[in-house]
Amino acid sequence: MTVSAKSEYACIAMIELAARYEADQPARLREITEAQGIPQPFLVQIMAQLKAAGLVQSTRGSTGGYRLAQAPDRITLADIFQVIEGSGDQAESNLQRPTPAAQALCGVWGKICQERTKILEDVTLASLATRVAEQPDEMFYI
Repeated sequence: MTVSAKSEYACIAMIELAARYEADQPARLREITEAQGIPQPFLVQIMAQLKAAGLVQSTRGSTGGYRLAQAPDRITLADIFQVIEGSGDQAESNLQRPTPAAQALCGVWGKICQERTKILEDVTLASLATRVAEQPDEMFYI
C-alpha cells in the first residue's frame, strides 16, 4: 500500500495533537515541525484542510495554536484520509477497453479498498498516541 507523504504527515501531526489533548494546550506549527520533522509548508496546507473539515481547531495569538476538535478516541485514520485524499473506496480500471480479466481484477481492487477502509476506521488517534507513549525513547551515542 502506498501512502502519500501528505497523508502520512497529516496522521503524524494528528497523533502529536492527540498526545497533547489531555493537557488542553494548543500546539504551534513550529512545535509540531520540530517534534515530528514535518516540513512547515506541508504542515500549513494540512492543518488548513483539517481545520476546514472540523477535525482541528485553531486559536490565534501568543498562546494560540492547533488542537483536536474532538477527543482522540473519536477520530480515526479513516477521518484523516478522507480529508486529505478524499474517498478512496473506488477501484477503477485504467484500461480503455475493460475485458473480463480487467473486470475481475477491478473486483479485487474494490475488495482491497474496502478492507483498507475498515482497518483505517478501526484505528483511533487515542490508540496510536498510546502506542507512541509506550515506545522507549531511542538514544544515539556518538
